[in-house]
Amino acid sequence: MSNASPRSLNVFLCHASQDKPTVRKLYAQLQSEMWIDAWLDEEKLLPGQDWNFEIEKALRNADVIIVCLSSNSVSKEGYVQKEIKRALDIADEKPNGAIFIIPLKLEECKVPERLNKWLWVNYFAATAQEKLMRSLRVRATDLKIAIPETPKPKPSATLDPVKYTPGGRPVYVFGEIDFVKVLANDFYMGADDIEDAKPQHLVSQPNYDFYIARFPVTNLQYAAYMREIGRPIIFPKEKAECPLVDVSWSGVQSYIEWLNKKYDATLPPGFCFRVPSEAEWERAARGTAGNKYPWGNTFDKNRCNSRESELGGLTPVGKYSPQGDSPEGCADMAGNAWEWTRSYYNFKYPYVLNDGREDESIGDVMAHTLRGGSYGNDEWRVRCAFRFKYDPMRDHPAFRVAAIPLSS
Repeated sequence: MSNASPRSLNVFLCHASQDKPTVRKLYAQLQSEMWIDAWLDEEKLLPGQDWNFEIEKALRNADVIIVCLSSNSVSKEGYVQKEIKRALDIADEKPNGAIFIIPLKLEECKVPERLNKWLWVNYFAATAQEKLMRSLRVRATDLKIAIPETPKPKPSATLDPVKYTPGGRPVYVFGEIDFVKVLANDFYMGADDIEDAKPQHLVSQPNYDFYIARFPVTNLQYAAYMREIGRPIIFPKEKAECPLVDVSWSGVQSYIEWLNKKYDATLPPGFCFRVPSEAEWERAARGTAGNKYPWGNTFDKNRCNSRESELGGLTPVGKYSPQGDSPEGCADMAGNAWEWTRSYYNFKYPYVLNDGREDESIGDVMAHTLRGGSYGNDEWRVRCAFRFKYDPMRDHPAFRVAAIPLSS
């Protein structure tokens, strides 16, 4: 009988707030390992908690502390320096030879003198992830924490289409969700006649291939997640295949985290599940030609669930497929339910990548952009370019999942 512990390896991520986008990707990679429980402040801290107390407790409970180093974290005084000092003080209590603190250089920078006794690793080096995981496995073994005997496989078969949309587009299945592939290509984004979406302009982003779900997440799909975390939900049978609504941004992120942890092995190497950005969503919705609607430039109430349809409520996803599909094979991108994007609303057009509009270190203090319109909106608001401002703390919108390269 194995003496391995069923608990997870607790990994604390110590970092500067300016490095949050890079650290979030590292967090997603660690959380994809079933035997690791990573601690990242914006993911673990809850409203109303004493953040100073919770961080101190997390540091004390950590089996490994990864100190993320950059010019931001080593050259500026502030809370991150206090975290490093606390980590070093706790390390002094650990047995000699235990892997407890791992300095991780996010960029070329000078390692603080007190951290020089530990061998650091360059996160930007080709072998960085392999070295980091080897260290974490050694620490887990020392603590008798159970680790899968072999890495989770990423079979090439998952990269082959398993079926086709009614319109003939290849469909890929990751995490039991149907995806279509969207190729990197210039496309026309925005609209000159929509105030907060002008000017219409040629966008060379996203500059990577990605996958996006054909449909928004349904009540039935979300119920599988809720069941696993011990919070089953009840809904009428006829609503099973309708898009899930009434979920806040933090609820969406929790679902995405669960997908990454449970279904990482089904993804192409180097990809992770995320909510699409505005650019990714719009590229998938209107193709490269800049269609007003997913199917073209002329509104047709028979191709979507909008106010003109006079249904007055949600319809099952795919009801308007293939006649309402986008050029990429996505359904329900006009009407039915508004959809979350990870882009902040207050950033103006033209769309510029890496200008902060998807900087997740900002947290839930800025409104996100919703896309697609709902059954209660007319033909103007269900256009592909229409943007809607929404408080991340409120419940109501639906969302769909994308599979995005980790390096993006």
